[in-house]
Amino acid sequence: MIIHGRPISRGIASGPVLLTKDPISFLGNVDPKTGNVIDPAHELFGRCIKDTVLVFPAGKGSTVGSYVIYQLKKNNVAPAAIINLDCEPIVAVGAIISEIPLIDQLEKNPYDLLKDGDCVVVNSAAGFIEISK
Repeated sequence: MIIHGRPISRGIASGPVLLTKDPISFLGNVDPKTGNVIDPAHELFGRCIKDTVLVFPAGKGSTVGSYVIYQLKKNNVAPAAIINLDCEPIVAVGAIISEIPLIDQLEKNPYDLLKDGDCVVVNSAAGFIEISK
């Protein structure tokens, strides 16, 4: 199944879906050394975002979050790709400088289509995701 969206950070990557309905503040929610979600109040607490297709509604918090995404990439613990409902500048900049494919504004709600562990290809160069069932 192919679903089109708006490309933010161009590239192609695939991986298992890691989905949350909670926004993510990369500064404070995620450990840049391990990729683990460290905020006990977050839905993904204790989970690792490394090599996943991380699906979350939008980022929140400090502009330093962009640099935390870059640190995740440099430490080889970043997500393979990101899908947002509506991306904001902090996550967009972080994904772009880290060369992490990012797409948002899908033509169908990703929360209706995806579940944890689904294999997804994010082709933000062409503006779509492909779900393998």
